[in-house]
Amino acid sequence: MSVTNQPPAGAATSPLTHFDAQGQAHMVDVGDKANTRRVAVTEGRITMLPATLELIKAGNAKKGDVLGIARIAGIQAAKKTSDLIPLCHPIALTRVAVEFDIEPDSHSVRCRATAECTGQTGVEMEALSAVSVALLTIYDMCKAADRGMVMDGVRLMEKRGGKSGAFVAG
Repeated sequence: MSVTNQPPAGAATSPLTHFDAQGQAHMVDVGDKANTRRVAVTEGRITMLPATLELIKAGNAKKGDVLGIARIAGIQAAKKTSDLIPLCHPIALTRVAVEFDIEPDSHSVRCRATAECTGQTGVEMEALSAVSVALLTIYDMCKAADRGMVMDGVRLMEKRGGKSGAFVAG
């Protein structure tokens, strides 16, 4: 049995840059792009029981400083993004910041990550990885107290630099 991969409909004009003219996945060639300063800001949220949020605020979680460890996990995730997402370029990050806001009214923690570099490709995936892994780390550290936590709203908030210019979420 012979299987031939056909290009997706409209492949020649497809905005999906990770497919070649034959529809095969490939790493985008960024060799001719200019080095520019690139910044991406992302966010996400984890909602939990009020008692779980109190454990995080008080620093009394069984495994330790939840937000401090989640911050480090998010930074590590940004640095390892190209190891996790097959077609991402390895990027020399110049800055990664992971911040948390406790939102008592909704019993949630909002995470915001910023990734920066000077390079030929953007850092959106690095910032998205940072937020996602930081939220997963909060879940992991608090799951003994609350297995019903919900992570949501992971999204790109802002992007600057590169050929496509700036983006700010509406």
